Order: sequence, then structure tokens, then C-alpha cells
Amino acid sequence: MSVTARVPQDEVSREAAGLPSPYLLFLGDTVEPGYAKTAFGLRDWVGERCVGEFVLPGGRVSTGLPALAPAQAAAEGARGLVIGVANAGGIIPSNWIAGLVEALEAGLDIVSGMHARLGDIPELKAAAERTGRRLIDVRTPPTGIPVGVGKPRLGRRILTVGTDCALGKKYAALAITRGLKARGLDVDFRATGQTGIMIAGAGVPIDAVVSDFVAGAAEMLSPAAASSHIDVIEGQGSLLHPAYGAVSLGLLHGSQPDSFVVCHEPGRTEILGHPGFAIPSIEAVISATLALGQVTSPDIRCAGISLNTGKLTPEAAEAEIAAVAARLGLPVADPLRGGAAFERLLDSCLA
Repeated sequence: MSVTARVPQDEVSREAAGLPSPYLLFLGDTVEPGYAKTAFGLRDWVGERCVGEFVLPGGRVSTGLPALAPAQAAAEGARGLVIGVANAGGIIPSNWIAGLVEALEAGLDIVSGMHARLGDIPELKAAAERTGRRLIDVRTPPTGIPVGVGKPRLGRRILTVGTDCALGKKYAALAITRGLKARGLDVDFRATGQTGIMIAGAGVPIDAVVSDFVAGAAEMLSPAAASSHIDVIEGQGSLLHPAYGAVSLGLLHGSQPDSFVVCHEPGRTEILGHPGFAIPSIEAVISATLALGQVTSPDIRCAGISLNTGKLTPEAAEAEIAAVAARLGLPVADPLRGGAAFERLLDSCLA
């Protein structure tokens, strides 16, 4: 299921793309919070559509929502179970199957953003047919994606880029969209990942697109618009990521952003899931994005830095934001903390 129509950000509380909400968030046996970004994203941005969480034995990640078995969630009004995990490779482990079948038998549809297709798993397919429930794969790109052309197009575009995966590109894009809308501007959030699509009800799962068509998919996602219109495009991966850099590059070329915001998590030292690969510096990401972005957007510029300071105290976060701003000479903020620093970042996005 993929949708590419415009969905204003103030409508994100509506049921997204026909998905069966309210949701029960499935966390499986996940032990790494970074892999549960779908669950956390839904909790943080459309929490009114989430009734609880379902964690399997051995799981050590929680969203803080009530722990509910599928039957309990159905009794609380849940209509769908969302796989809230985005693990390496997007696989559905065999030890999850019994829990997912339990959800189907409790009357819940299953919504997945994994690369693995629900209907390709015999046990799930049989249970869905037996119970009359739906298996919904969000990470399915639309048909007819063209090859990118790289030609200039009207409208303004802001892209979030990162020093790694799962460190705040989606949150930054959503917060920037919300902040610019609060200023009365014509802005759309453009989702490029499964969680963003579930939140906004529109988008293209860019990492499920064949590589030759990634730039074209990005052009299709953020088409020509009025000169006053702004698209804030959710970034994916990192240009300097050892596995996912190709996705990030195609998205950069097709988005043709006028400006970009670099997202970074202070304290993270290694690429998530890739021990031995050091996190690139913010400066390295700025340099790479400028050099490669100029292929389709000659005047591309860095608007500033978004720091994910969720693991820091308010005092430490303020000090880190000030230190990075002084080092780089750019606006730096944690969009979720807001304040004057975030307003300066928004000013720079509009410069």
C-alpha cells in the first residue's frame, strides 16, 4: 500500500491511508531501541491512534504504553496490529509468527513496514484467510515510477539528512513542517519511510524502490509546486552509511533540495548495527551533501543542524547545542525541545 497524494500535516490525526486504527504496537523481542523507531514514531506523533503495546518474551524495549495481549487490545477498540520494529534487513523472524497469528485470531489486521511480505509467510497467509483479516504491507512502492530527469522544478524543498540511521530525520522533518505551518506557510511533510507513511497517510517507501528509480520516485513525491510552497522531505539513511548510502544519494538527487538539515545524535560513536564503522562527523556529512547535491541543485545549502538530545539533561543539551553552533557557525537546535534555537533553525530554512 502506497499513497502519493498530498496530505496536509494538520490531517495526520485522521486514519492514514485506510489503515486499521486504533493500533496495537508490536515490539516483538527487540532489545535495541533504535530498531523500534516505527513504534516510537507512532506513539509520539499519532499517540491518539495507539492503544497499547505487545512485547514477546525476551523483549526489552517499551514505548511506555499499556502492555496488552491482542485479545485485550481488541476489547479496548484496536483494529490493527502494527509491527513497530524496523530491524536490519526488514525481516520477520520465525519466533514472531505465533504472536502475529494470535493477533489475527483476536480479530486484528496486521500492518507491516518490513521488507518481508506478510502474505509470503504461509502461517500468516493461512491465518488471515481463516479469520478474514487483512495483511497490509506499507513498504510497497507505487507502480509507474519514472527514471529521474534532474531538471529544475518550481517550489521549495528542504531535506533532512543524517550522520546515521534512526537518529531523528523523520522527527526533524515533522517538527520543521509543524513549525513552518505555525507561521502560516504552505508546507507539506513528504514521507519516505514506512513510519512516516503511517503517520501522514502519504508517501513513497524509498528504500523499497529499485535503485535506478529512486531519484524518479523522489521527484514524483515532491513535484513542481507554487513558488511559495515548501515540501519538507524525510531523509533516509546517510550518504556515508556503509549499507544504505545508495538510497540516501538517490533521494538527495531526486529531491533537489534548496536546503538541508543535518541530523545527529550526540554520544553515538558507531553506525547502528555496523560495529567498527565510526559515525561520520557533521562536517563530513555537510561536505558530502553539498558536493553530491549540486548535481541536481547547484545552489544547495546547509540550513542548520538538528540534534537528538533525548538522552541528555536539559542543561547538557543546551550546552551541546551551543557548542556545535559555535563550532559550525550554523543554527543548531533540538526540534523537540523547541525554543529560540529552533526558531533560528526555521528562520534559516526560509532564508
